[in-house]
Amino acid sequence: MALHLSSSDWRQLLDWAESAGDHECCGLLRGAGDRVIAVELALNVAADPARHFEIDPAALFSAGKDVRSGGIPVLGYFHSHPNGVAAPSTTDVAQAAPDGQFWLIIAAGAITAWQPVVAGTQVTGFTPVTLIVEG
Repeated sequence: MALHLSSSDWRQLLDWAESAGDHECCGLLRGAGDRVIAVELALNVAADPARHFEIDPAALFSAGKDVRSGGIPVLGYFHSHPNGVAAPSTTDVAQAAPDGQFWLIIAAGAITAWQPVVAGTQVTGFTPVTLIVEG
């Protein structure tokens, strides 16, 4: 399994993570199949944004409404790890939905791609996905 991302979106994600500094940035990946068509920054409304992320429910609601009216589907989510670890944390596993969506994690100038491993209705971990940057 591979996920395709444009070089301009790759750069945008790195810029957002850098701009967020010690806080986690987060947002949505929009696309189809295995191709990200757009990245959308959202407000991180977590109580402790330096250690966690929570995508603003208004952004999720807006994206859902847009998809229902024919917009680009939500393909997954992204967030940064200011601690420099470009892999899912135990908190990521605990909070992930068993929806099979892609996750991008941005840390230390790198971006890694993941998909949740689901057992029943629980996420038990993540499996790495090859990220192909194009253009």
